[in-house]
Amino acid sequence: MSKAGRTPFVLLVVVLLGGGLISLLLLNSALNQGSFQLSKLKKETTSLTDEQQALQRDVDAQSAPDALERRARELGLVPGGSPVFLGPDGKVSGTPTAAEVPAPPSPPPAAPPGAQPPAQQPGPASPAAPAPAGPAGAPPAAAPGAVPPPPPAGKPTPTPGR
Repeated sequence: MSKAGRTPFVLLVVVLLGGGLISLLLLNSALNQGSFQLSKLKKETTSLTDEQQALQRDVDAQSAPDALERRARELGLVPGGSPVFLGPDGKVSGTPTAAEVPAPPSPPPAAPPGAQPPAQQPGPASPAAPAPAGPAGAPPAAAPGAVPPPPPAGKPTPTPGR
């Protein structure tokens, strides 16, 4: 009888130990999976942080005063004169002046005598080709993408105050 009473107890202990080992195995694999996911997310975070810093450097470089001035000149903008303010009563304070177009940069030095310019290949649209003429009396059409010249500097007409 003593053997018959021990069998269920031994069987219960074996089942509990087996279940404990299986649960430890499942817990360990879940922790490993979380660790791999954490490692992957850390690498992705590092990569995205590097990309964000590179983009911020580009924004900072393009926002620098010299870069802004260069891009403004490419668009045909010129530095403004002294500011004029309009008060709440309509009174103009300051003297309006026209913005002055700065002198164009000096041309590159001329080639020495006897030097020949590089030969240009004939193509469908040569940049040195004259622009097609418009209707009679109209100025020739500008090339696509060309920036129109700024209007001639003249005296602005002051706005009368109230």
